[in-house]
Amino acid sequence: MSETLLRIEDLDVQFRSSSSVVKAVNGVNITLNKKETLGIVGESGSGKSVTATALMRLIPSPPGKISGGTINFDGKDLLKLSEKEMKAIRGNDIAMIFQDPMTSLNPVFKVGNQIIEAIRNHKVISKKDAKKEAIEMLKVVGIPEPQKRINMYPHEFSGGMRQRVMIAIALSCNPKLLIADEPTTALDVTVQAQILDLMKKLQQTNDTSIIMITHDLGVVWEMCDKLIVMYAGSTVESGTVETIFNNPLHPYTWGLLESQITKDVIHGEKLPAIPGSPPDMRKPMPGCPFYDRCPFGQEICLTTKPEPIEVEENHIVSCHFQTTTTRLERKERMYVD
Repeated sequence: MSETLLRIEDLDVQFRSSSSVVKAVNGVNITLNKKETLGIVGESGSGKSVTATALMRLIPSPPGKISGGTINFDGKDLLKLSEKEMKAIRGNDIAMIFQDPMTSLNPVFKVGNQIIEAIRNHKVISKKDAKKEAIEMLKVVGIPEPQKRINMYPHEFSGGMRQRVMIAIALSCNPKLLIADEPTTALDVTVQAQILDLMKKLQQTNDTSIIMITHDLGVVWEMCDKLIVMYAGSTVESGTVETIFNNPLHPYTWGLLESQITKDVIHGEKLPAIPGSPPDMRKPMPGCPFYDRCPFGQEICLTTKPEPIEVEENHIVSCHFQTTTTRLERKERMYVD
């Protein structure tokens, strides 16, 4: 029996306006095994959240459209399912923690009612028993006095508590895959650690696979088995977390790893940053989308898009100069002005 839970191949997502077409995701490939955690990193606008939303079949149409590729989950091609069939999978087999728990929770309904609704949508269960399960889920995610809190509204919870409620809703039906989109954003360091520990424990208990979308490379190192680096809608590097942290090959990955607060920054040095801005996704990009910001860019990068190459086992890079026979030389702190 295969251990592969999710396989996405050549996924394309575009958004159409009256004057242009934005290719938000362009040829993304993802393979996730059971019980694994996959990290997806990249700047804002790189296509991380759109990829996750496409996986859930929640791309608004119009203006959005999944224009190519396949999404095979647990033996089913999600793009061939009817909306009714897909609705049965959402929340039940695949659950998602969205970025902002305050906007994800309905402010006019009590927290308990929102958890109960999620449970009853996917289980044949009485409202009384669903309430018992909701209370138990609040207890599992570490919310004190769950019998009291279940009757409270979202605005009566702190940011960390609302995030725990979102996790409770997402895990209420024991999903096979949990997508966590920036689950620790805007939380203080202590609460971040608690949320990550909670997700680890729940994964071990329920054998859940996780896709972790984040800007925090520390979270990736702590939580993830594999990593995908996205830029301008495409995957530029993928592999195990250990491989990419210890032997990154794409110049964009180098920039991300350098753009972190270190002891040198604390002692007064300038924070490294990749110069320039991401490309305008409305314009055609025949070559490498990172060309304008890359210190190694050459003519071929401007005219020809690099194909992904497996430079070593399970380590894939999209760069003309990172191959099985040639290598770029990484310069120390090359993104500091």
